[in-house]
Amino acid sequence: MRILAVDYGRVRLGLAVSDEDEILASPLPALARTRQDLDAIARIVESHGAGRMVVGLPLSMDGTDGVMAREARAFAARLSERVGLPVDLFDERWTSSEAERVMIEGDLSRKKRRELRDGLAAVLILQAYLARRTLGDVGSQNEAT
Repeated sequence: MRILAVDYGRVRLGLAVSDEDEILASPLPALARTRQDLDAIARIVESHGAGRMVVGLPLSMDGTDGVMAREARAFAARLSERVGLPVDLFDERWTSSEAERVMIEGDLSRKKRRELRDGLAAVLILQAYLARRTLGDVGSQNEAT
């Protein structure tokens, strides 16, 4: 089953999708936030045949919900309702900084990093999520549905 990951942001939504075997995550073009972003994601879910979704949960460093985590939870609940699929939440505290580190090490320009950051963050969320699913340890995270 394919899984679609969303890196929640106020300006853009980073997206990634797994292969059928739930082993590899590949980035998709980021979506600029609009009033129709749930519909756009529903079309992406359909076109890629995703059977499950995961939304990155930006917890505070102490593990508590901040403003962005509450927004991500609300977004995940609306998304689940709109697409009719289970949506898991997955701790993504380190994904944005890790994505930035990887791109800097790859000697990418600031412009290129800005273009790729959201998709790479979604890939990192999805790869970690897939690894946890393989270990049977995803239940430790919250589900939006």
